[in-house]
Amino acid sequence: MAAAELIFDPRAAHGEAAFDEVLNLARTQAQAQGLPYAGIVSAQDAWQLVQAGKAVLVDVRTNEERTFVGYVPASLHVAWATGTAMNRNPRFVRELEAKVGGKDAVVVLLCRSGKRSAAAAEAAAKAGFTHVFNIAQGFEGDLDEQQQRGHSGGWRWHALPWLQD
Repeated sequence: MAAAELIFDPRAAHGEAAFDEVLNLARTQAQAQGLPYAGIVSAQDAWQLVQAGKAVLVDVRTNEERTFVGYVPASLHVAWATGTAMNRNPRFVRELEAKVGGKDAVVVLLCRSGKRSAAAAEAAAKAGFTHVFNIAQGFEGDLDEQQQRGHSGGWRWHALPWLQD
């Protein structure tokens, strides 16, 4: 069997309509919850959307987090905040628009836990982005009983592709 035949094709597994269904459900839930952006998707759904070419994945964490904690291969990077003081990036919206190709792009945002990416999604929506989604639980997931991440939910916990320098 040729190597090309071994590649997983999410369109074959889920069908084109399933991608639209994921985004429409996220929009419906966002409206019901009064979210100021398009919605929230799971890490697994975000990855399927990205793999199918239906969305662009943007990591909004700091360079340091991406380097020391890990990052998603082929993700774009636009920091929401920078440095140890976590100063908000005043160019965030402009950088996001330039990197994703405009405000009409379908964008899924990733941070550590889903909180910064929610704030970034809100700022993007207020700036005119119409299809910006937050990835639930972020890269590292929620805090557990010991106040640690990585044991429940998140991109890495779901064994989705990631690299570490």
